[in-house]
Amino acid sequence: MFDILIIGAGVVGANIARELSKYKLDIGVIEKEPDVCMGSSKANSAIVHGGYAEDHTKLKGRICYKGRKKFVQLNKELDFGYYKTGSLVLSDSEEDLDSLKKLEENGIKNGLNDLKIVNRKEIQKMESNINENFQYALFCEGAGICSPFEFTIALMENAIDNGIQLFLNEEVINIEKKNDYFNVVTNDAEYRSRILINSAGLGAEKIANMLGDFSFNLKFRSGQYFVFDKSEGEKINKVLFQMPTKLGKGILVSKTVYGNLIIGPDALDENTANLNTDSDRLKEIYKKSLLVTDKININKIIRTFSGLRAISNNDDFIIEESSIKNFINVAGIQSPGLTSSPAIAEYIVEILKNKGLPLEKNKSFNPYRKGYGNYNKDNINKNDLVCICEEKTEEEIMECFNRPIPINTIDAIKRRVRAGMGMCQGRRCKPKIKEILENKNVNLDYRTDIEIINIDRVDRFKLMKELKEIN
Repeated sequence: MFDILIIGAGVVGANIARELSKYKLDIGVIEKEPDVCMGSSKANSAIVHGGYAEDHTKLKGRICYKGRKKFVQLNKELDFGYYKTGSLVLSDSEEDLDSLKKLEENGIKNGLNDLKIVNRKEIQKMESNINENFQYALFCEGAGICSPFEFTIALMENAIDNGIQLFLNEEVINIEKKNDYFNVVTNDAEYRSRILINSAGLGAEKIANMLGDFSFNLKFRSGQYFVFDKSEGEKINKVLFQMPTKLGKGILVSKTVYGNLIIGPDALDENTANLNTDSDRLKEIYKKSLLVTDKININKIIRTFSGLRAISNNDDFIIEESSIKNFINVAGIQSPGLTSSPAIAEYIVEILKNKGLPLEKNKSFNPYRKGYGNYNKDNINKNDLVCICEEKTEEEIMECFNRPIPINTIDAIKRRVRAGMGMCQGRRCKPKIKEILENKNVNLDYRTDIEIINIDRVDRFKLMKELKEIN
């Protein structure tokens, strides 16, 4: 019997698990996928948002800045990769100045104190490689970038080290409410818990419906992206946004924590969980990115991808106890969900406290976790590299198997040490990794995530040819 069972091991579920591991509780986390961070948490913009864009009357507006403020300390403790870069919302029109001022005012209402509107001269000083036609921009000093999958992995590794239990490859197929507990049935086992937290991301509505909770509806909104080689990331210093629309914050151009460049997403409401990429949509994204900068080298595209967000019927976060006692929904966590996630976890703790749950501090709680990649490579022979693009060694590959989260697929290694994330996208290193692991009798699925769930992605070489015609 668990005190608390969390369904879903995305960035929100992982934050909740880690926050609750600070207390003397028996906690379990159930995840249907073979790894953590396999849904919306994996495929997003990797931006730690400022907190000015979401309306202050909504929960996601009030909670975003609270989450953003946690990232510096969390990175010190968990070493997952976070940088404060600042962000600019760019405008090439005098007519947009009032809209920028409204964004600034909204941010102030959300608690921000690091916003200001800058002019063309200041913009060019910050970003020499963007187009010169921008008249004004809203500058947020505290916005930043992070590694969303390593953030989620770090949270869950630390939570496990502090006593929580993680169950992967277990899809919830039925839930029954008994007198004082929930009986949760998966494809592999049954679990009992006094409190149930529904943090199932895109599947949260389905989980709620299993208990007869029909209080909210979710729809899927997809967004597609380009990722460019590291040589392109150095051209941009900050997170660059265009003026937001009703569907989102518009096309962004940003570096990643690893030095790549990312542009996107667009926004399209979907009837199904569609993760394919589409050349027409990608071409439109590229055209819009040219409004920001024409300095991006098309030949440096290394991949495209698509992510899905769960949009609630009230276009806000749903974080509350259901009408079903002890069943807590954490649903509709769209952008800025990644940024808000540490504050969402604290919000859950407050809900539990208000319910009267005894929360005794876990005095043995250890907040620290060692990141991946802490190796001295000064004396490494290039012939010893398993992944040449990302300069990864066999030692780093095997480090994945010394951590508390089981490694079930080849892409689980990629998410942790980036072997396969370079220009060749694993074509050279994947066979080497497979050979190393087979020689060590390691049993895992050597199919990529794309192969496992049959995602169709645009051929990048064909796409590059089409994009050159746009220029």
